[in-house]
Amino acid sequence: MKIETFATLEAVLQTGTFVGGARLMNITPSAVSMQMKQLEGYLGKPLFDRSGLQVRPTQLAHEVADTMRDALKGLDALRSGTVLAIEGVVRVGVIESMQPIVLPGMLRFIRARHPKLDVVPIRGRSSGLTAAVKAGEIDAALVAEPSGAKAGRMSWTPMLRRELVLITPPDTPDTPIPTLFRQLEWIRYDRKTVSGSMAAQYVNNQIGDVRSTLEFDNAAAIVAMVSSGLGISVVQRPDSAVLHSYPARVFRLGKAAPVLQLSMVSRKADDDSRPLAVVREAMAMACTEYQKLIKNS
Repeated sequence: MKIETFATLEAVLQTGTFVGGARLMNITPSAVSMQMKQLEGYLGKPLFDRSGLQVRPTQLAHEVADTMRDALKGLDALRSGTVLAIEGVVRVGVIESMQPIVLPGMLRFIRARHPKLDVVPIRGRSSGLTAAVKAGEIDAALVAEPSGAKAGRMSWTPMLRRELVLITPPDTPDTPIPTLFRQLEWIRYDRKTVSGSMAAQYVNNQIGDVRSTLEFDNAAAIVAMVSSGLGISVVQRPDSAVLHSYPARVFRLGKAAPVLQLSMVSRKADDDSRPLAVVREAMAMACTEYQKLIKNS
């Protein structure tokens, strides 16, 4: 099947006749008729109703043309060397901890290269944002990927891996981690979140039973409480701005450290969406820049 056949179908639908389509494509009407029969043979269904005096397109003909229209425009753009304009509105969720890391670079990239594409950032937690993507309320989200998330009708694109760390009050001396948990209260991160669940599993497996009465779902609030000497916590590494406002010591947890996989989640039905492809590229670029910054700091 030649790609020109779909362009011929578009020409026939635009002009309303095989003769008009032939004129638009600069071929003979018999060539148009032959291409349409070849396409019908490929699809196994009629594209035109030939029972009357005039050939009339079926609903399938319009559906095929609609399906191929953007692809043909894209191919023409590639052949001519021009950039196909990406436009529209994309609603993208980003968990709070990743907003200062991802949003500035991602939006700068998109506005510079695709000014007609509007990105609407949505704030939320991983579970809520993932549910919103699944329900079609937003288009994509950068979230903590739960284990076993590959199945179903969702697509997961890995973006960044973040190791959970132990944060302690700023005057904490160099002390073995199990000792710190015996001396200070453990301030939990919300166990209903992916990172909070991973932190709880680490403490249960590596430390055992510890004192814990406080639990929050805001990372900055936890860092502030740790900074004031109220306890210790296992969280994603706080960014420099938070640590500047609320000084705390950061201890790596070694080989047993939980590692959070941050991924962009979208619906598999939207895998071919060009606006989402742009968002995916911009998000990956911002995450790469962040990794370089951390490595050089």
